[in-house]
Amino acid sequence: MSIFKKIIDRELPAEIVYEDEFCLAFKDIQPKAPVHLLLIPKIEIRSLAEANENHKELLGHLLLKASEIAHQQGLDSGFQVITNSGESVGQTVFHLHFHILGGKKLSWP
Repeated sequence: MSIFKKIIDRELPAEIVYEDEFCLAFKDIQPKAPVHLLLIPKIEIRSLAEANENHKELLGHLLLKASEIAHQQGLDSGFQVITNSGESVGQTVFHLHFHILGGKKLSWP
């Protein structure tokens, strides 16, 4: 069971900023920007690379919610949405998640 599943199940604390029946968003405990949230689906998908056709509606929902949540957090001038798929590119928790970052000038990567 991933650490994110434990947050979904309320076995671990998190500062939740958004929740609906499909997803949950909470503040990252090691923020890389003034606003750094993690948006996760409530079902376990290991990474974007493992998502499939059955997840199409959920993935669309997550991206629309990422934008909505960013605006709710005051990121009207811009924000980044980032996901990593695989250990070689920095994924450390193997439960699909999107980082929503903003609140300062950001570069890539």
